[in-house]
Amino acid sequence: MRALDYVRPSTPEEAVAAVAGDEDAMFLAGGSNLVDHLKLGVARPGRLVDVSRLPLDEVATHDTDRGTVLRVGATVRNADLAAHPVVRSRLPGLSRALLAGASGQIRQQASTAGNLLQRTRCVYFQDVTTPCNKREPGSGCSALEGYGRYNAVLGASEHCVATHPSDMAVAMAALDTSVVVLGPDGERRMPSTDLHRLPGDEPQRDTTLAHGELVTGVEIPLTDLAAVSTYRKVRDRASYAFALVSVAAAVRTAGGVVEDVRLAWGGVAHAPWRARRAEEALRCGPVDEQAVAAAVDAELAEAETSEATTYKVPMLRGATVETLLALVEGEDA
Repeated sequence: MRALDYVRPSTPEEAVAAVAGDEDAMFLAGGSNLVDHLKLGVARPGRLVDVSRLPLDEVATHDTDRGTVLRVGATVRNADLAAHPVVRSRLPGLSRALLAGASGQIRQQASTAGNLLQRTRCVYFQDVTTPCNKREPGSGCSALEGYGRYNAVLGASEHCVATHPSDMAVAMAALDTSVVVLGPDGERRMPSTDLHRLPGDEPQRDTTLAHGELVTGVEIPLTDLAAVSTYRKVRDRASYAFALVSVAAAVRTAGGVVEDVRLAWGGVAHAPWRARRAEEALRCGPVDEQAVAAAVDAELAEAETSEATTYKVPMLRGATVETLLALVEGEDA
């Protein structure tokens, strides 16, 4: 057994100071991801800073210069957020994404920030007997030649082909969510699409956060567009399975023409993938099977598939078509 320090700060500022001053320190919230990695020997911190009891568990609406937003504290549990009346009525895509994740037991434990910050991983990352550039930079990527059914088809590199596992993060990417971060130099905000990064030659870095920065919450705009949103997940089994592909979408039409649309994909990249090229192709045009399929193909023009992942392209095309058509027809609103 490896000894480690355990600290329970009383304020977010104390938590930041406790981690920022120690390169071996890590934040601990719900623990549904980190504790697994501690048991497997994947994570080996010298200090755990427990933020689970900090006053970061509020869900409330606020008026800002961006309009009305729903502020969600970092420690709000996934199950509680999915069931919140404002989320269910005005952010249905987020509620469905949360309910698609993990299992009921884990949703009761997993936190909002922890879900966003869970490690991007494949089966080899969690097997310490195999080479993995995320776990040991420079050791190699076992997934390139090994089991690759879940591998990325967009934004991957020779150093890592793992896909981001979160369902919630994909929905937040489609809903123009902002992430609130507290660091040694104070508070800042960033779009959730800027939080996660593609692997490049540093696959060990999942996010753009500096060491010691703490996610204290998220802010989700409560717009008419977000109220017509949904989430569709294609997976091997009905529960407790990562997405083969997933689609988060929101759309507003008038007279059969797309006025505005948001589209994000899961299961295809190292980060939740905001499909901006597809969005642009869809705006000011019809929502029919041909138009949506063409927009998806435009977004996937640079996709790189292998024999193991070729299926993802037609699967994602079909899931996106089905999702958007159902939203427009009011069958999934």
